[in-house]
Amino acid sequence: MEERTIKVGITHGDINGIGYEVILKTFSDTRMTEFCTPILYGSSKIIAYHRKALELAPLNISSIGKAEEAGGNRMNIINCINDETKVELSKPTAIANEAAFKALETAVGDLKRGTVDVLVTAPANNHVESKYPTHTEYLEHIFGNGKHKALSIFACEELRVALVTEDIAFSEVLPQITKAKIIEKLSLFHHSLKQDFNIVRPRIAVLSLNPHPNNTGGEEEERILIPAMREVERQGITPFGPYAADHLFGTQAHDKFDGILAMYYDQGVTPFKTLVTDHGYHYTAGLSAVRTSPIHGTAYEMAGQNIASEDSFRQAVYAALDIFRNRQIYKETTRNPLRKQYFEKGGVDENIDLMKDDATLHP
Repeated sequence: MEERTIKVGITHGDINGIGYEVILKTFSDTRMTEFCTPILYGSSKIIAYHRKALELAPLNISSIGKAEEAGGNRMNIINCINDETKVELSKPTAIANEAAFKALETAVGDLKRGTVDVLVTAPANNHVESKYPTHTEYLEHIFGNGKHKALSIFACEELRVALVTEDIAFSEVLPQITKAKIIEKLSLFHHSLKQDFNIVRPRIAVLSLNPHPNNTGGEEEERILIPAMREVERQGITPFGPYAADHLFGTQAHDKFDGILAMYYDQGVTPFKTLVTDHGYHYTAGLSAVRTSPIHGTAYEMAGQNIASEDSFRQAVYAALDIFRNRQIYKETTRNPLRKQYFEKGGVDENIDLMKDDATLHP
């Protein structure tokens, strides 16, 4: 029996930004529809408007009433917003935000019912929607069932950076850095690296909250981070550090780890975006659903000019497909696990210092 292609639900994001542009450019490559079935939640009228404004070649698009009707080898679109919705390129508007949320809400409904397999979201304006400021918070509300927490991971093939705190004001960061939260995020990250990225024994570097904790009087490392790391070690998780961020990234020592846990947004995302220019993506881990997105925002300054790169959006699609398959493999291989009869050298009970060759990395 021929294996069906994975159905990818795609939300159009902010209609005044570059969402439609990166979607159109991604699927202008007909090879994309050979290994997935894209279903765009948006508007046939608005996608036609953007295609004409950008002077892009026509794309094979089929309007459907529901996800079950999606056909292969083409882009499918579910019209879920009013045809009269006004596009104002380069401008953040309440109307555009309402259209973005309506598309997200419709796509998430299908994702929850299983009529689409994964979700890829084009960028929306996080500063307009008030009830759920980010996609991550909304998805945690829908798929977390009040007990499962989401974890933001910025990833590419060679680097994965997870965040303890989301994109919040810096004054709000410190109250959220608790032992319980560090344990929670390390556990989520460890499980995601195994289940979603097919890494058998993940090595996670933990960044210190303070730049030089031993020399600047910072106490959070000794009081919060290190006790949390010792706790997860007893659960079979292998954390290292805490390391000062500038030393870890500045000397390329991040290459020695499968994942980096950053304490706050700028600490992790700034070096990630500096090192990864166009082939990274954002992944919402920790939930039953698979959701990815590009690492850029609405980029209003580029809207309508045909200068935006689709590379990050394409990588987000690829990643959603890979993670979906990895989860299936993980589920199958862990269904009836055999009892472990021995411990390999270098097990979780053995102290390993991956950074011993570079003493300058130790804070």
